[in-house]
Amino acid sequence: MRISIDAMGGDYAPAEIVAGSLQAAEKIPGLKKLFLVGNETAIKAELAKHKGPIPACIEIVHCTEVVEMGESPAVAIRRKKDSSIARSVELVKDGKADAVFSAGNTGAAVAAATLKLRTLRGVSRPAIATVMPTPERPFVLLDAGANPDSTPEMIQQYAVMGSIYSREILGVKNPSVGLLSIGEEEAKGNDTTKKTFRLLGQSHLNFIGNVESRDLYGGKVSVAVCDGFVGNVVLKTSEAVASMISSWLKTMFKQNIFRIIGYLFARGVFKEMRKHADPHSYGGAPLLGANGVVIIGHGSSTAFATFNGIRVAAEAVNHHVNHLIEDELARINAQS
Repeated sequence: MRISIDAMGGDYAPAEIVAGSLQAAEKIPGLKKLFLVGNETAIKAELAKHKGPIPACIEIVHCTEVVEMGESPAVAIRRKKDSSIARSVELVKDGKADAVFSAGNTGAAVAAATLKLRTLRGVSRPAIATVMPTPERPFVLLDAGANPDSTPEMIQQYAVMGSIYSREILGVKNPSVGLLSIGEEEAKGNDTTKKTFRLLGQSHLNFIGNVESRDLYGGKVSVAVCDGFVGNVVLKTSEAVASMISSWLKTMFKQNIFRIIGYLFARGVFKEMRKHADPHSYGGAPLLGANGVVIIGHGSSTAFATFNGIRVAAEAVNHHVNHLIEDELARINAQS
């Protein structure tokens, strides 16, 4: 198991990325190599803070450039050939690494993976699959932003890829698939959703029909599919609502002594809820359909999130997710 890590990507890089990588090196079995890609001086300074010997699987790959969060992804990938994200992906392309993790510029990660790795057989474009928490079990939302304009055929591919990921990584035996639309009836939606409904209805997937956004967090579906524009709006709105509720509760509990006392009695419950809903525990969003395992972490990834991102990357490699996607899409194409 060899994983390349964009050590310079993210709001807290390289400190948190290096710290999480060290945790992974010590706790995840089967890791043969962890490539820390970035400025060698900066990475060594973070490694020097580590108590004890540096794990033998850690190797630094020096590069001179970083793609900043505000840069145009396509322009940055073309111009910054020696950036940490470009070099990280190239390690996978060259067969030196089995997977890559980056918490940097999402667009740049998608662009680098698409241009350098290309796509799996049968995949038009890779899609970002985000694991979303619910009270019962998490569901997979895709596409979460890679392709704002998706065709019905592409969304069908998302459904196949999301089902395989849900089954292999999240452990759902027979993942249910819902098509995100403005109503449950087949006739509801735009031309894209109506055509996609027919394609999914003819597939062997456990397709349960259209679902509305209010159904997503009730445990109704294991996989929710839509175009990247809608998916990204759902993702960002969900994050904003979760943040607002958290801030709101803190304000409300501080209003008087009785509420403070009530909070003290209930803080165990809130702690458990916060742990369950923490996106950092899911590590990152896989870019499904790329010809290589690519995990995209949140820009605010901590050491904990980095550790989990590397864990998810290792699981995707171990479960041969990409091979399963190719086989399943080949079967669908043969039947059509």
